[in-house]
Amino acid sequence: MSIIARKTPSKRAAGRHLDHRDRLILALYAQLRAERETREALEWAIENEALSPQVLQAMASDPVPAITSEDVAALERLLARDTNGGTPRH
Repeated sequence: MSIIARKTPSKRAAGRHLDHRDRLILALYAQLRAERETREALEWAIENEALSPQVLQAMASDPVPAITSEDVAALERLLARDTNGGTPRH
C-alpha cells in the first residue's frame, strides 16, 4: 500500500485569496493571450495560403463583438456591488 503525500500550498498561494479584481485581471490576461495566439495562427494561415480568400473575406465582414451586452450587464452588477459595500443591486 502506498502513501500519498498531501500537497502543501505554496507560500505565494498561502494566505492570499484572489478577489474579484484579481480574477478579472487574470481573465483579461487570458483573453489577451488567446487573442495573440489566434492572430499568430491567422498570420501563419495567410502566409501559407491555408485559407481561401472567401474565408478571409467572411471573417473580416462578420467580426465577433469584443464585448457583448451580457458582459456590460455583468460589469454593471459588479460595479454596483462595489459602490454599495458588497450588496448587489437588483
